[in-house]
Amino acid sequence: MLTDIEIARGAVLRPIQEVAAELGLGEAEVAPYGRYKAKVPLDVLERRGGGTGKLVLVTAITPTPAGEGKSTVAVGLADALRLRERKVVLCLREPSLGPVFGMKGGATGGGYAQVVPMEEINLHFTGDFHAITSAHGLLAALVDNHLYWGNELGLDPRRITWPRAVDMNDRALRNVVLGLGGTAGGVPREGGYVITAASEVMAIFGLAADLADLEARLGRIVVGYTRDLRPVRAAELGASGAMTVLLKDALAPNLVQTLGGTPAFVHGGPFGNIAHGCNSVIATRAGLALGDLVVTEAGFGSDLGMEKFFDIKCRVAGLDPAAAVVVATVRALKLHGGVPLAALGSEDVAAVRRGLANLAKHIENVERFGVPPVVAVNRFGIDTDAELAEVVDFCRSLGVPAAVADVHARGGAGGLELADLVLDAVAGGGARFAPLYGLELGLAEKIETIAREIYGADGVDYTPAAAKELSRLEELGFGELPVCMAKTQYSLSDDPKRLGRPEGFRITVREATVSAGAGFVVVKTGEIMTMPGLPRVPAAVGMGVAADGTTVGLF
Repeated sequence: MLTDIEIARGAVLRPIQEVAAELGLGEAEVAPYGRYKAKVPLDVLERRGGGTGKLVLVTAITPTPAGEGKSTVAVGLADALRLRERKVVLCLREPSLGPVFGMKGGATGGGYAQVVPMEEINLHFTGDFHAITSAHGLLAALVDNHLYWGNELGLDPRRITWPRAVDMNDRALRNVVLGLGGTAGGVPREGGYVITAASEVMAIFGLAADLADLEARLGRIVVGYTRDLRPVRAAELGASGAMTVLLKDALAPNLVQTLGGTPAFVHGGPFGNIAHGCNSVIATRAGLALGDLVVTEAGFGSDLGMEKFFDIKCRVAGLDPAAAVVVATVRALKLHGGVPLAALGSEDVAAVRRGLANLAKHIENVERFGVPPVVAVNRFGIDTDAELAEVVDFCRSLGVPAAVADVHARGGAGGLELADLVLDAVAGGGARFAPLYGLELGLAEKIETIAREIYGADGVDYTPAAAKELSRLEELGFGELPVCMAKTQYSLSDDPKRLGRPEGFRITVREATVSAGAGFVVVKTGEIMTMPGLPRVPAAVGMGVAADGTTVGLF
């Protein structure tokens, strides 16, 4: 089979104006970036109003090194719905350069279920990530400039919480010393970097309703604390206006297309553990206004991305999801069933059966929010009919519709059965969506509700430092915010080695911080990296430019 980049390069794409016209947008209502991508100005979307489209979320079982293919299924499902003559819009996150040049790769799907132009989307795209990095950096510069010119606000240099950001995996920047070089170099202090996808500016970008909301949220960012622990915000530094200037063009959603010709908004890219892991509210609302069906995804499994999609994004944006697709693979289920990674190529129906406990938990998680689940078994070429049937039959025994999705190899045509099940779920009107917890609960009660109901934990333990910080955040008025749980994606527990459906475990909360602009409290369990490192052999070392100017080594 051809590689992803060979498939993407061989595709005949529609001019972006033609894609826009499918959504009822005229040529004057889009701002092209070349022939195959464009931004849709915010004023154009405001004139379209709210819309009545139906929202379908794509989530997954617990991720494994064997791969699940959420983005691939989301693209293939959207293309299949279009083949069923539905007016559908796909909404995905933008890729971060760190994973592209590191180990994970891009985020445009795979095989014949991709968004295109994949090279441009996976690299600089329309410059949104660069704008977010610059806005983040501006605030960092203003913080240190304030210290240099007398520190009128009384910021404690030991309690500055605003890091710097760069969109690249660089572990050497996790902890740095700033301000060296004498009096001209500023005030010496310890600091560090996060990758742009983990920046609070990215989270704000993804949740902002419009430019005014963006500026207000940026102003609420807590950059640090005074010696008497009063929070100091970005607005006090006069930062929010200039940050908005840097972000105003980026805030317009990016319109591209799939290999099947389906219109796609690719916009925003927050991490799925340290933030909410979804595409932007603006893009999702645009899809709902311009299409009849919107297919979107959330990072990692239902315990992370989906929970935050429902409890944070849907709550903030007033979204009402109609169905959720849970992606599973035979390979991943065998891993959860105890088969080593190297042995996944051999048929093992019994291991698939053992791994189904993990799938069952993710189905239950969807149902806890009052949303009807549909299971997509993302087919790999080595899967056997007996293994695939084991998964489908199990789901049907639970009363949950399931279909094998062969979209990687066949594009939308390989997802028609899945599309029909999704259409049935949406038409059935069975969704009674409600967030998991009320905002009036205390932070610890929210944490424990998620741990027990979504992870299956017996309870939660708090380090003394975390308990103290949670109490302090409530005293500062942050207690009514939703919580954003930062946990390993590789297990329902906080131990990445516990696969399947672990039982008899407790979650340990080690740290809590507030993202006041984004509007949630980040609760960290285990070791969570906001600045990833590169693997021993990064993907970057195999990339280059051929004599004819084409990129080589990019997937």
